[in-house]
Amino acid sequence: MLIGEVSRRCGVSTRMLRHYDSLGLVKPTGRTVGGYREYSPDDIRRLFHVESLRTLGLSLHDAKRALDEPDFAPADLVGDLMQHTHERIVAEQELLTKLERVDAAAPAEWDDVLRIVALLRGLESESAAHRQQAILAQDGDTSRPVDALVQAILSEDDLNVAGALQWSLARADGQGLAGLATGLDSPDTAVRRRATVAIAAIPSDEASAHLRRALGDSDATVRERAALALGSRGDTDATSPLLAMVVSGQRDVEAAEVLGLLAEESSAADEIVSAMKGELDKSADASIRLRITQALAEIPGSAARTALTELTHDGDRTIAGTAASIMSRQ
Repeated sequence: MLIGEVSRRCGVSTRMLRHYDSLGLVKPTGRTVGGYREYSPDDIRRLFHVESLRTLGLSLHDAKRALDEPDFAPADLVGDLMQHTHERIVAEQELLTKLERVDAAAPAEWDDVLRIVALLRGLESESAAHRQQAILAQDGDTSRPVDALVQAILSEDDLNVAGALQWSLARADGQGLAGLATGLDSPDTAVRRRATVAIAAIPSDEASAHLRRALGDSDATVRERAALALGSRGDTDATSPLLAMVVSGQRDVEAAEVLGLLAEESSAADEIVSAMKGELDKSADASIRLRITQALAEIPGSAARTALTELTHDGDRTIAGTAASIMSRQ
C-alpha cells in the first residue's frame, strides 16, 4: 500500500508518515520499482499501535521504546502519564472556572476583562497585602466576578482582606447573597462565621431572613453575630439570643446596647424588660444578675425605670448600688 492510500485509510498525514519513517518509528518495508514507499500489513499494524499509544499521551520516543524494547515496563510510564493528565485536568478546570467568572461578570470592554483577570490573579496571591490591594484597586464601574468574591470571603482568614471583600461585594447591589447563604450550611464553623459577618453587611430583607436562620446555629459565635446584626435592624427575633449573651457574659455590653436600640426602634421595651426580669428572678448567680441590671440602663421607657427602682432595694448590695447609680444618672 502506497503512502497516499495509507494516509487516506489511516487518517495520518503523509507528512507525519514521512516523519515516522525518519525516526525509525514506522518504516515501510518495501519500495516500488519507482522508489515509492510501500507499506506491508505488518507496517500498517505497527502504525495503528503507534497511534493508539499516542492517544494515551506517549511521546513518539516513548512509543518507539514501548514497541521496540522487550524489557520496557509500562507501569511507571503509565503512572507518570496519569499524574500529568490529572494535573492538566486540574489546570484546565481552574482555567474554565476563571473564564466562567469573567463571563458571569458580563464585561463590556476588553479593559474590563483585564481588570477582572487582574483581580482574580490578585485573589490567588499568598500575600494578604497583595490580595487586599487587588480588591481595593477595582474601579467603581468595573463589572465584578461575584462568585469569586463570595468564595474568597468564605475562605479569607485575614480580617483586613475580609473587610475589603465585603466592601467590594456590597457595591455589587446585593449580588452574591445566595452564595454567601450556602456558607451557613458548611460543616466548617469558620466558614459559617465568615458567611454570617458578610451577610450582616448586606441591608436587605433577604439577608435578614438568612440571619434569622443563623440564630439556630450550633456555634455560639455565629448565633451572636447574627443576633447583633438582626437587633441593629430592629428585628425582635434577636431579643432572646441577645439576652442570652448578657446572661452568658459573651459580648454582653454590645448585646445590651443592641437591646436598647431594639427596644427603641421596635417599641418592644416592655417585652424586653419583662424577659430581663424573668432572668433576674430565676438566677441566683450574682454576676449574671449584675450584668442584667447594667443592661437595663440601656433600655428606654418606664418599664426599665420601674425595674431599676425595684432593684435599688435588692438584697445584694452591689446590685442595689448599681441600680441606684444608674437611676441617679437618668
